[in-house]
Amino acid sequence: MEFFRIKRDIPFMRHALVFNIISLVTFLAAVFFLVTRGLHLSIEFTGGTVLEVQYSQPANLERVRGTVESMGFGEVQVQNFGTARDVLIRLPLRGDVKQSEVVGRVFEALCRAESGTVQTAQQTTDQGQSVSRQVCAAGGAEPLRLQRSEFVGPQVGSELARDGALALAVTIAGIMIYLALRFEWKFSVAAIIANLHDVVIILGFFAFFQWEFSLSVLAAVLAVLGYSVNESVVIFDRIREAFRKYRKMTTAEVIDHAITSTMSRTIITHGSTQLMVLSMLLFGGPTLHYFAVALTIGILFGIYSSVFVAAAVAMWLGVKREDLVKAGARKDGDPNDPNAGAVV
Repeated sequence: MEFFRIKRDIPFMRHALVFNIISLVTFLAAVFFLVTRGLHLSIEFTGGTVLEVQYSQPANLERVRGTVESMGFGEVQVQNFGTARDVLIRLPLRGDVKQSEVVGRVFEALCRAESGTVQTAQQTTDQGQSVSRQVCAAGGAEPLRLQRSEFVGPQVGSELARDGALALAVTIAGIMIYLALRFEWKFSVAAIIANLHDVVIILGFFAFFQWEFSLSVLAAVLAVLGYSVNESVVIFDRIREAFRKYRKMTTAEVIDHAITSTMSRTIITHGSTQLMVLSMLLFGGPTLHYFAVALTIGILFGIYSSVFVAAAVAMWLGVKREDLVKAGARKDGDPNDPNAGAVV
């Protein structure tokens, strides 16, 4: 499917050196911010306390956030999930306070903000057991209820960080093996350099702005890896076709033709994907905000890296027709034979 077709090839590779220098500078800047500032890891990685509370009416997030922040627990996260009445509160790790005390103090403060008092009530479970729980009572009503609380220890957080890094490494290795088997090792190296370029730049943005790096952002980074390599594979496949079809073109001209011929597909695919990601960014709320931000950065730099990093690096590595076109039976006099006249 094509909305338009560019009849004259755009000379992308003529400016490849300039854009590669820009890419290198951007990459080094991202590495610098990662080293000097580091990532602002969420409590999934550092440890902390998570509370879920449910209000009888739509919750006022600003009041909830102000109430919790005034308690001096450090940087907290307050966001809706599910409905406007459900609130998720994340607190950083406090070694000097037990988790049960943190939960109790936060719930009591939220209850006071609703003009209520915390009381102990007896409740019978589905199994017939009588248990006690803390309830917030205000004039015979229950303005909010503690639904769940859990503690993420630093050991669990370190395991998540290690498993996340392992997942990233396995993904990269799998991509390299696939591309080496599907095309040629030069394309494999070029694509993985482009993919690492995208990943490091995403992490550099999060380090520079100190955006929270959570499990959802890690999922977005892994998704960008697959998304970016898909664009590179499309261009590499078109380069292989062009090598077979146009024997008199130079390598740079073949790459320019391949990229130009995929422009319509690139705009349709990435435009449609970005519209979906933009809807999450604008309407997804705090839960999906940084996930959508990471995907947006990945999509934009994924297009850039597929053209000016992956294709250009493959050209610098000296990819040529003989690397991709295998010798075949010649059919003299057949102008449609892609192997006619080819020397391999």
